[in-house]
Amino acid sequence: MSDLPSFLPGFAAAYAILLVAASSPGPAVAMLLGIATGQGRAPALVAATGIACGSVMLNLGTLIGVGLLLAEAAWAMTILRWLGAGYLAYLAWGAWRKALSPPRINAAEVAPRSLARHFLAGFLLQVTNPKAVVFWLAIASVGATAGGGAGVVALFVLGAFAISFACHGAWALLLSAGPIRRAYGRARGWIEAGLGTFFLFAAYRLATSEINETS
Repeated sequence: MSDLPSFLPGFAAAYAILLVAASSPGPAVAMLLGIATGQGRAPALVAATGIACGSVMLNLGTLIGVGLLLAEAAWAMTILRWLGAGYLAYLAWGAWRKALSPPRINAAEVAPRSLARHFLAGFLLQVTNPKAVVFWLAIASVGATAGGGAGVVALFVLGAFAISFACHGAWALLLSAGPIRRAYGRARGWIEAGLGTFFLFAAYRLATSEINETS
């Protein structure tokens, strides 16, 4: 772990993309909002934990897959970086479109269930979401842990779990309150415009970056 400082720029780039994407509304937010408003904040936080654990599974899967790809064909990482940049550009386009006509945030209808089932629902929602898989591939293509050992990978995954849980937990806590939800709705256009700008910037940086080759 003595070489950890050399990985910090990659960590920062990957975490920045994760932070903004996890903060963006989607199916997980609709589910959390439905649980929080209908069954309370504690079950919503349990579901947020399940979502974060699902993110860990996708994170590990993409890191392992990208690591094998890098070992077998370094040129393939260039293709993966361009695909990741293209996906981020797609997210930017979607955010700007929402900025022009912000959609309403609707709570999903979630039947009452045990805490264990709330956790499982959040976990399954994340690991079965094709967009989440593509998104994690985009993050993996940053190469934040390339050349690092198990300690570097474990630290990266732990940080990603914390960010995912913090973002989704914040949704569960904040949007369950009517005044905050209405304030967010009024500012939605500006927020989406900011997200679109960030995603475009991230796409540019990813497309023009080089994989960390520190060993």
